[in-house]
Amino acid sequence: MAKGIIYVMTTVVPGLVKIGKTGTSNFENRMYALERNGYFNVVGLKREFAIEVEDYDEKEDMLDEIFSRSRVPNSELFALDIDLVKQLLSSFEGRQVYPKAESKDEVFDKATEELSAKDSWSVVPDGEYYLSRKDKTHGHVEATMQVKDGSFIVKSGSRCLPVPEGHWMPEARRTAHIESGVLAEDVACNAPSTAGWIVLGHSCNGWTCWKDQNGKAIDQFRKRK
Repeated sequence: MAKGIIYVMTTVVPGLVKIGKTGTSNFENRMYALERNGYFNVVGLKREFAIEVEDYDEKEDMLDEIFSRSRVPNSELFALDIDLVKQLLSSFEGRQVYPKAESKDEVFDKATEELSAKDSWSVVPDGEYYLSRKDKTHGHVEATMQVKDGSFIVKSGSRCLPVPEGHWMPEARRTAHIESGVLAEDVACNAPSTAGWIVLGHSCNGWTCWKDQNGKAIDQFRKRK
């Protein structure tokens, strides 16, 4: 039985991961090349989990089949939640190669907890929510987010703060159509914190930033769960 390593990496694109395989002796070189050069015109690759298993060719084929509907054609890229992939890979029999500071059980438990937290996104009722913030440099920021069928949509007309030059930003903000500080088109996000990023120009806790018409943060809905 052929033994080798199956790994998963995140990319600069939120929600897009790379699942691949490599020989045991080639793991470090493969990670270095991908993290340095990117893959399939996607950059910012970062190793997240790797495990040495028996029959690694067959196991990679199995993963490709399981996640086939999420696969970017002709590539090893998948539109998947990284914690879902880590949960599955850490359940395999084998020797964990990366990360070295955590055991397989710890990785599995942590991924399971993260997935459970993400399930709470569905508890926010459909409707409109608001973000209001005063900024010393750019004045008052007002934004509206519509929640619909589990999607968090920042509405056009929302006022957005600029991102400092040279700072990293998620794909949703980088591609958002913003003119003179005003969002020109709706932007759909998969989490309230990403929606907050669109408006504030930096990371934030979307559960406390977005509020209902009575001024109560949407975190109230998680507490009722």
